[in-house]
Amino acid sequence: MSDCIVPDWPAPRNVKALFTTRNGGTGRSRYATFNLGDHVGDDPLTVKQNRALLRRLLPNEPCWLKQVHGTAAFGMDGHGCSTPPDADAVFSGQPGNVCAVLVADCLPVLLCDRAGTMVAVIHAGWRGMAAGVIERTVAAIGPSATPLIAWLGPAIGPNHFEVGNEVRQAFITNDRRAVTAFVSHDERSGKWFADLFLLARLRLLKAGVNEVYGGDVCTFSDPARFFSYRRDGATGRMAGLIWLAG
Repeated sequence: MSDCIVPDWPAPRNVKALFTTRNGGTGRSRYATFNLGDHVGDDPLTVKQNRALLRRLLPNEPCWLKQVHGTAAFGMDGHGCSTPPDADAVFSGQPGNVCAVLVADCLPVLLCDRAGTMVAVIHAGWRGMAAGVIERTVAAIGPSATPLIAWLGPAIGPNHFEVGNEVRQAFITNDRRAVTAFVSHDERSGKWFADLFLLARLRLLKAGVNEVYGGDVCTFSDPARFFSYRRDGATGRMAGLIWLAG
């Protein structure tokens, strides 16, 4: 577990966060070694062992979600997570509650307020982001937790995320500034390279989050450290986690 990434951002001291890599676990082959996803075809016992290793670093078991590339944000305070809720973001204002999302190219967006009273994490793939999962999560947290700051974790970088015209249109219809996040790759076939980090920054700014950190680590280009669905197909999942210390 020595390869976890601790976000470099000016969060309050009681806000704790980390991002796991593919290293430090017990898995083999395409899931080597620290796969945390229980829905990707890996041996369930291996996933359980890896989650137990992760648990040693946390105050409580994370609230694992059933991620559906949607816009729902789950408020975990006062609710159990024994049955994973259908959601792509989770937030909490209670110390010890661990918010988590699983990713392997999609963008993990960590949020906290400057007062250290609220934390959240978002699974921001292109579908959920285009549909408004970032804005929905900020709104669900509520105005009492502002100002918010954000950290963008590892995701597929702008030199590798090829998309079609329909993806570009889904973003620029909502915000014309999004045209700056797309670079033409093949005009005849309508292919573009998309910058998920820039798209997230634009959405966060639109939602009133003006301080955004991170957003410079590509999962696709570093197979030694990160799982990547676009690169490998069947593969493992990493976790972005955040919580308030007691």
